[in-house]
Amino acid sequence: MNDSKPIRTFLAMELPPDIKDLIEGLKERLRPVLKGIRWTRPEGMHLTLKFFGDVFQNDVARISEVVGRNVRDVAPMGLNVGLPGGFPSLKKPRVLWLGIGGDVQKLLALQAEIERNLEKCGFSGEKRAFKPHLTLGRARSRGGIISGTEDVITETGEPCTHRFDARELILFESELKPDGAVHTKLATFPFGGC
Repeated sequence: MNDSKPIRTFLAMELPPDIKDLIEGLKERLRPVLKGIRWTRPEGMHLTLKFFGDVFQNDVARISEVVGRNVRDVAPMGLNVGLPGGFPSLKKPRVLWLGIGGDVQKLLALQAEIERNLEKCGFSGEKRAFKPHLTLGRARSRGGIISGTEDVITETGEPCTHRFDARELILFESELKPDGAVHTKLATFPFGGC
């Protein structure tokens, strides 16, 4: 990696294959109902804790030091896929997502601690509150909305009880390509309890 060329990065949790399969099945049920949506590809499905945007190689080392220190004493978290929602709202969403349930308070505390410590190291903080979610898709057109969402709750049913254990964070590079982003692992941070 060339230190003079910035790379687009984010910090996230990967989803286990069975959860990705569950979400793909849900998307198949929603395809006939929703219009104007560009679906997230399975390999792009993850739980993002922090989007950095463009950083340099020396930033990757600083990020890694902060994140590694913050996960050292964290035990694995039991999380599950929740109900759908949308940004700015489910009635007129530009982004459609699935919420996260389970040990959410532990997840929120970890994300807030990482965010605070990164700000101390000079990384800009997020102005919006962290809302753990999995992005199903985005509006196809800029400024557009996804239509048909009035039936999304009916199609998805009750909150999922499919739990998964979050055991690590991953710093990804996200390279934008014509057919979608390609994500490459830059660093992995296992939780201390693992």
